[in-house]
Amino acid sequence: MLLYAIEILKTTSSPARTPLPRNRGAFGLAHKHILSKIAAGDLSAGAAISEVSLATGLGISRTPVREAIGQLIAEGILQRTHRGAVVAEPTRQDIVELYELREALEVYAIGKVAARRPSPRVLEPLEALVEEARVIAAELKKSNKPGLEGDALQRFITCDMRFHMLLLQAGGNQRMLKILDSTSLLLRIFSLPRAHHTAKLLGEVYKFHRRILDAVSEGSRTEAMRLLGEHIRISLEERLAEYEDSQHSERGW
Repeated sequence: MLLYAIEILKTTSSPARTPLPRNRGAFGLAHKHILSKIAAGDLSAGAAISEVSLATGLGISRTPVREAIGQLIAEGILQRTHRGAVVAEPTRQDIVELYELREALEVYAIGKVAARRPSPRVLEPLEALVEEARVIAAELKKSNKPGLEGDALQRFITCDMRFHMLLLQAGGNQRMLKILDSTSLLLRIFSLPRAHHTAKLLGEVYKFHRRILDAVSEGSRTEAMRLLGEHIRISLEERLAEYEDSQHSERGW
């Protein structure tokens, strides 16, 4: 599968001159709608994409929908089949490459952020996200449920990813931010069931975020980079374990 985030890295210095769709408004609507359906879990990996039903549901012609589907195929989010297009199914290597890209970009960016000793205006929303992670973990522990599910799970995922994106934004490199945004979207799309999101795991994520932000606040560049790198590598290990469990379940092992 083509990894769009990797391709951006190869072409940032010379923007592609791909012809723009004739109806940018309808194209953008279709593109955003398909992405939101995938990110929300309404279209899972392997699900077929119906050009007709999308056009009917959005009240637009099939042409911009077809163009949006073509763009998402180029981005690696959809795959073309003999019957049309389906949501791309990740391979183990896809997941590894995406996380390696995340680590390379985010660790570099946080080094820049920590070296600058960011202002309270930058730190305050990050502090709020760290606190929200703590609250979600405490709520799960109090509920006596084995793990997060439904809205609570989505709330935590959003909180986690927002924390990482705000740190990257603070680095001030817009091209890097664009690459990471694409990568994070792919990681959300490729997310597998997260039954293992226990109170213990949430507590560990909170502690990592807390220590990372403390290091940034104190201007401890080396420590911030070390902690973030470790945090991302642990996340990769968890994602690969989920992937392997999913593969074993599908094979009936």
